[in-house]
Amino acid sequence: QVQLVESGGGLVQAGGSLRLSCAASGIIFSLNTMGWYRQAPGNQREVVATIFSGGVTNYADSVKGRFTISRDNAKKTVYLQMNSLKPEDTAVYYCKANSPVTGIYWGQGIQVTVSS
Repeated sequence: QVQLVESGGGLVQAGGSLRLSCAASGIIFSLNTMGWYRQAPGNQREVVATIFSGGVTNYADSVKGRFTISRDNAKKTVYLQMNSLKPEDTAVYYCKANSPVTGIYWGQGIQVTVSS
């Protein structure tokens, strides 16, 4: 059974930092493209950052220079380091695994709230 479990969310003041983690099980982690998405109330879910199996990363323009995605294949974990947080970063953040073999999986989501 595939599980993606996010942790590290919470409440932070503007300008602060948080690090999200997503621990995966039930997948061949190293083969998966991993991503972080977010959804604010009333908005569609949007991609924040993606890291491919080879380590190449992509970022949404809104987070470039502030967020860093990384992965530890030995721990089957993907991270999102978020610095210089802004109130507009407030959202539920979701971890996504895209397997070339078995398809797409989502975590349950974790709340990030940035106060002004």
